[in-house]
Amino acid sequence: MAVTSAVRDTATAAGTIEIQNSRNHNNKLADFEPPVKPKRNKYAFACAILASMTSILLGYDIGVMSGAAIFIKDQFKISDTQVEVLVGMLNIYSLVGSAAAGRTSDWIGRRYTIVVAGAIFFVGALLMGLAPNYAFLMVGRFVAGVGVGYALMIAPVYTAEVSPASSRGFLTSFPEVFINAGILLGYVSNYAFSKLPDHIGWRMMLGVGAIPSVFLAVGVLAMPESPRWLVLQGRLGDAKRVLDKTSDSPEESQSRLSDIKSAAGIPENCNDDVVAVADKKSHGEGVWKELLLRPTPTVRHILICAIGIHFFQQASGIDAVVLYSPRIFEKAGITSKDKKLLATIAVGFTKTVFILVATFLLDRIGRRPLLLSSVGGMVASLITLGWSLEVINHQAQAQNWAVSLCITMVLAYVGFFSIGMGPITWVYSSEIFPLRLRAQGTSMGVAVNRVVSGVISTTFISLYKGLTISGAFFLFAGIATVAFVFFFLCYPETQGRTLEDMEILFGSFIGWRALKVERLREREAQNGREVELLDSRK
Repeated sequence: MAVTSAVRDTATAAGTIEIQNSRNHNNKLADFEPPVKPKRNKYAFACAILASMTSILLGYDIGVMSGAAIFIKDQFKISDTQVEVLVGMLNIYSLVGSAAAGRTSDWIGRRYTIVVAGAIFFVGALLMGLAPNYAFLMVGRFVAGVGVGYALMIAPVYTAEVSPASSRGFLTSFPEVFINAGILLGYVSNYAFSKLPDHIGWRMMLGVGAIPSVFLAVGVLAMPESPRWLVLQGRLGDAKRVLDKTSDSPEESQSRLSDIKSAAGIPENCNDDVVAVADKKSHGEGVWKELLLRPTPTVRHILICAIGIHFFQQASGIDAVVLYSPRIFEKAGITSKDKKLLATIAVGFTKTVFILVATFLLDRIGRRPLLLSSVGGMVASLITLGWSLEVINHQAQAQNWAVSLCITMVLAYVGFFSIGMGPITWVYSSEIFPLRLRAQGTSMGVAVNRVVSGVISTTFISLYKGLTISGAFFLFAGIATVAFVFFFLCYPETQGRTLEDMEILFGSFIGWRALKVERLREREAQNGREVELLDSRK
């Protein structure tokens, strides 16, 4: 009996070991399997769509004004300088909106700031469409510009704060998608309403812009508030409910909530639905001092990166090409109004297609590769565009090959811009700021964007008259080359990082790679010490 029992025990032990080895073997094989990528969160997707619709307001205005200016100039008998002011001043006026939007969104929330943007643009579009003279038209441009400023600032901030890290690049690029969709709609509107009598056609072009803002105001009622803003107000219960809907898993929702609470200065063990938060933190006071007067090396690096990418996005000439494409095509030898407007539709279509491609690449390839490839392509296409215009300028009659090359390079330029520089500017600048600085920091980037855009669009006609049209594009190519070097040296990759984890990447302009490694090691060492401390207490 003893022998039998021993044999049975030995067999049982052997079977147990075999099962454990089999499990260990399966675990090891599973370790080599690629992680399953989470499906895109449909609720976050819908929120991003609705918020990003605000950007269609700017896109439509840019596209429609490129054609409407032709008919406005004829009716009001205005000069080229007045056309420059008419076309470009909306960007300057939008500074008022973008400057106010940061503080407004901290006070009333991201969601209702979107409503404010739509309401202001609605009034501006109606005023422009009903304008009896040039002065009244400029009043309408001012009101619409304020609405555009609000929209440009709030859309990427809201989308970045709602999106899970796995698809933040995809979702945060939506504002640029809708800007391009608006530009295309504006070009199509130009061509459609150009068939009406001139004094009615341009009014319809501008007045129809009020329609998207109505849909926007209705659609925003279905949107939740930003969970990060809710935490800053101490509304943890509401924030958790939004995060549960917009995260890829319950674990991610809890992790995001913990990170946001930490960034807002709320203790980790505080789980009440409503908690008291310091007023300065909840409404944004003291932010400007931290941004401008006493920034840490990390904040300084983040601020310069945000302002730099907005500056170079516009200084490389995109608004000159989009707003004045009919004049560029005229310089290339296309004289018919219909053909010029049709060519602008091709520009809008190209921008829209390439921005859609970019949205699917941002979270797969990353920000840096797309940005550098985009700027490199812009440099090449701007140089070729300038050369082809120079060839046409020195010919008594434009050659077909030179005209075709010019049009191709315009399309190539907007395509390269839209696949990287266009969307990444908004994605990058809205995700790198710490929570406490995000609204005002993003509004500063938008302000720089609008100032540079305003300068380019209000001076382009004078610029190409002084430098020649080809010289203007050679200048833009030079600026884009400087941008390439700046981005290559100073911009870390942010793909896959949570918003609360961005600060680890910044702090050294040229040596950010080494700094990142050093901080990761420090974090691992700190985690190791915490584990040892917990073990010693057990």
